[in-house]
Amino acid sequence: MILPEDYTSPMKTLREIVRYGYAPFMMFGLTGAAYWVVSELVVARGLTWAYLLIVPLLGIAYLCAFGAEKIAPFFEDWNDHHAHGDTQTNILHIIAYETSAINGVFLIPVICWLFPFQGLWPTEWPMWGQVLMAFLVADFAFMAMHYLSHRLPVLWRLHSVHHGVGRLYGLNGVIRHPLHQVIDMVVGNMPLVIIGMPVPVAVVLGFLISVTLIVQHSNVDTRLGPLARHLSIGRVHHLHHVNWGTEGDCNFGLLLTVWDRLLGTFHEKPPRPITSKDMGVDELPHFPKGFVEQMVLPFVYKPGAGEPERYKPKSETPAQEARRLLDAAE
Repeated sequence: MILPEDYTSPMKTLREIVRYGYAPFMMFGLTGAAYWVVSELVVARGLTWAYLLIVPLLGIAYLCAFGAEKIAPFFEDWNDHHAHGDTQTNILHIIAYETSAINGVFLIPVICWLFPFQGLWPTEWPMWGQVLMAFLVADFAFMAMHYLSHRLPVLWRLHSVHHGVGRLYGLNGVIRHPLHQVIDMVVGNMPLVIIGMPVPVAVVLGFLISVTLIVQHSNVDTRLGPLARHLSIGRVHHLHHVNWGTEGDCNFGLLLTVWDRLLGTFHEKPPRPITSKDMGVDELPHFPKGFVEQMVLPFVYKPGAGEPERYKPKSETPAQEARRLLDAAE
């Protein structure tokens, strides 16, 4: 979990900078850059093409997560991408997630036309206030949806695609089954859109949610000081992902833990130490690595019925067993 202490002094300093600076840089620095692009270039100057600048900013977010995980990892073996063999699949998940999010933004004008309640949105507020309000509402809505996804079998089957992963790192924060993402977007963003959330606010909100998911799942030994128990990041979120039966049914917040406190589902510390091998779903010890199989999973996995046969290791045929015994004897 902790890197050897024989590092040179500059490396130790860099590691401490990452520990304390990673989350603020991602949440405030990069989100601030995205906000500036939208508010100053798109809204103030009318340069619609500037929305495209959000894409490289998102790329920078993933690169920063990758670099921070190398410098100050929480679990060293979570950085072994070859051993886990899930990088290609996670990249496909990122493409699917971000494409769906972009399509959702394109649908905002249509939704506003279908539900002409524009007067309810506080357009007189400064844009930063609108983004903050939108994020607080979305944070609560996503928490509620997340809670239900652990309580209702039909939703858990979809949500298990996110929980089946054997490690947490920056690339798998946005792992979602597309059907579950659609439900998330409808519950989390549709109410905001219906009352008139403008496209610029939606773009910044979408970027902030993506960055939050990256930080929340990053394999970075983040130090948050007094905010640690108020943000669902790092150790708090590790507990949510443990494969200890229902013990991970806690800490559902997207970022804030206040909703979990009100719901009675907040747990700051695990009942026992969490190891790097404790992530996943206990019923799915052989969680599929491929993207297609993960898309199929909700339709073959039945909660409470154990692991689907298609994912269990194939038993040896008599001929294979005889050959193995013969080879061992030789």
